[in-house]
Amino acid sequence: MMTTQVPRRPWLQRWHVKPIAWTLVILILLVASSRMTGVDVGMFFGNLGQFTDLLVRMSRPAWDYLPIILHPLYETIQMAILGTTIGAAFAVPFAVLAASNLVHNRWLRGIIRLILDLVRTLPDLLLAAIFVAIFGIGSTAGVVTLAIFSFGMVSKLFYEVIETIDMGPLEALESVGANKLTIIWYAVLPQIMNQFVSYFLYTLEINVRASTVLGYLGAGGIGVFLQRSLNEFNYSQTAVIILATLVVVMVIDGISNHLRRVLL
Repeated sequence: MMTTQVPRRPWLQRWHVKPIAWTLVILILLVASSRMTGVDVGMFFGNLGQFTDLLVRMSRPAWDYLPIILHPLYETIQMAILGTTIGAAFAVPFAVLAASNLVHNRWLRGIIRLILDLVRTLPDLLLAAIFVAIFGIGSTAGVVTLAIFSFGMVSKLFYEVIETIDMGPLEALESVGANKLTIIWYAVLPQIMNQFVSYFLYTLEINVRASTVLGYLGAGGIGVFLQRSLNEFNYSQTAVIILATLVVVMVIDGISNHLRRVLL
């Protein structure tokens, strides 16, 4: 009776050399980067006690502070919705012009993508500081900042989705003499509407969190109250603000999941 011998694996696979080597490379890069940037890892672990103390202070939220922050939280949601909607509305035509499968003019496509790259390069805190200086302290500066941030983000994600669509419906409409607007409306938008709604709500979720930070610069919203509670070391009020923002983000995430199921 003949017995079949199982071929032995190469020693690289037997000893898992590749995973071990990649792990060592990553560790070496982490150590080298921490030394070059001056990051003190020991200080991080040495101050864990302060971090734990901070969490203990925030574990007792001051729920009586909740009615005070409801209106600023509502203002933050309004800022996020308005800024995201304006930015996404301007992002749609720019994304169409930046898609290589729809626009074959390299110069036009290159200029549009350069503009989008410049918009994404500007930090939102820098934009908020500029618009606070222009429009003054208030929600107007926050809305404009979030609109520009949303424009850069949504347009990038949107034109990448457009470049992956099925070109069959486009070619069918072109063969019967349809114009560009008709092709985009009936052949492009139906294929990307689901992703567009998902990206819109994802950007809205990011803007809700970003608007709390923009309040530090006077851009309105709940960020002003967050800054005040941190400056006063009132971490129980800070906990309420964080939990309220978390609830808003969870609601937006639930709406996004529901709309995604409906559109599929």
